[in-house]
Amino acid sequence: MTEHRRAAVLGSPIAHSLSPALHRAAYGELGLSQWTYDRFEVDEAGLPGFLEGLRGDPAGAGLSLTMPLKRAVIPLLDEITDTAAAVEAVNTVVLGEDGRRTGDNTDIPGMIAALRERGVEKVESAAILGAGATASSAVAALSRICTGPVTAYVRSKARATEMRGWGERLGVDVRIADWAEADRALGAPLVIATTPAGTTDALADAVPDAAGTLFDVLYEPWPTALAAAWDRRGGALVSGLDLLVHQAVLQVEMMTGRSPAPLDVMRKAGVAALG
Repeated sequence: MTEHRRAAVLGSPIAHSLSPALHRAAYGELGLSQWTYDRFEVDEAGLPGFLEGLRGDPAGAGLSLTMPLKRAVIPLLDEITDTAAAVEAVNTVVLGEDGRRTGDNTDIPGMIAALRERGVEKVESAAILGAGATASSAVAALSRICTGPVTAYVRSKARATEMRGWGERLGVDVRIADWAEADRALGAPLVIATTPAGTTDALADAVPDAAGTLFDVLYEPWPTALAAAWDRRGGALVSGLDLLVHQAVLQVEMMTGRSPAPLDVMRKAGVAALG
């Protein structure tokens, strides 16, 4: 009989999360019948108490974190990996048998893996739409695959300053452009859209005939208006579900010690959960 272990995803709001479907599918395929994976509504104020309640629990395996906890968790951890430190964001916590809490970030390698799956391994330049937490992960991913400049399209001076800072920190030539000119981003060989639902809808009519690759980090609704227009122009698409699955694969491997995690099974579970 498999030893009982527990994992979960935390965030606020959390009811929409597909992580339970992905992780449970992986456990079933790996024969981990006594493993469980749940979701808990936890905000920044409640996070310290939740984590303290796990200390000393021999069944605790790990946690997935979504907004608004990715930065709030850092001071509550015993250590974080270089990858997580690079963007000051943790989306994965591995709970050690000795009680240590180790933070990591699987969004960055997950982005790289999702792009590689679509044949994108190197690009000469790229554009990022937006400047939030996911945008910083995008800059980190591009630091490994982009050989030239990255243009970030933002709405405010504060966001512009943040994106320049991430570029300097990660060794990426980040150039700033105003959101009012976001249609120009669509001519880049790789466009990464990191904005909330509906934000890029107005750009759908500006997709060029020779569209490159669009990585839209949303998975619901899908396709977005921009993604649908991109597909009609024959451009390559990478979706938020692709990212979610690839980063979850890494989480499963970290938490269970089993490798490789069943990518195809997890993807099918995600598609089914989306209906």
